[in-house]
Formats: sequence, C-alpha cells, structure tokens
Amino acid sequence: QAQLVESGGGSVQAGGSLRLSCGGSGYSYSSGCMGWFRQVPGKEREGVAVIYSKEKTWYAASVKGRFTISQDNANNTLYLQMNSLKPEDTAMYYCAGRGDASASICYLALTIDTLFNSWGQGTQVTVAS
Repeated sequence: QAQLVESGGGSVQAGGSLRLSCGGSGYSYSSGCMGWFRQVPGKEREGVAVIYSKEKTWYAASVKGRFTISQDNANNTLYLQMNSLKPEDTAMYYCAGRGDASASICYLALTIDTLFNSWGQGTQVTVAS
C-alpha cells in the first residue's frame, strides 16, 4: 500500500499563491493517475485536478486557469501550484493515487474519488479575504 504525504499548506491572503507537494513511498504512478481533492467540514470531498501518465490533466471548473497540477517522477512527487487564491479555496487538501489507471479512469476519478486507492492525510489551506 502506498504511503502518501502532503505538505505545503498554510495561510495566505486572497490573490496569493501556494504550492502543495505530495510525496511518499511504496508507489510509482508514472503511468497511472494522481490527483488533488479538497474538503470543507460539512461538505463532500471534491476533485480539484488529476494527472494521467505525468502529462494529461483535467481540472475542476472552479480552479481551471488558476491551479496547475504536475508530477515529477525524478523524485516521485506530485505538485499543485495554486495562484490567485480565493477565500472559497479554503479547505483541507488531499492527494490521491492509483497505479493501474487508464486515461478514461483518471478523467472519471476527478468526480468519482472512490476510483483512487491511496490517500494522504491532508494539508490545510486557508485563504483570508
């Protein structure tokens, strides 16, 4: 079972930027699917972005054009660059992974989080207005 660990969360003013990282051990998703999700207390977890085979990406409409997902297989790390942050981006952010995914599965996984089988513990992002 893969061990995923997020880092990079924190507090920032609206309009600011943060970069989240997700690393760990026991996995190599160079040909699979990884993603970022977020959750606010009392609400369902929502997909933010997913990446397939290091290059094909899909984003939630609410973050498209502001967030960028990328994957560095040299050090087995997933990133989420978040720019132009808004107060509504405040949430706990989680990374997720699935090694045996096709591009179609990865696309669906943005809205069906149960398609991922490995999850991190989360990192808090707070955006002040």
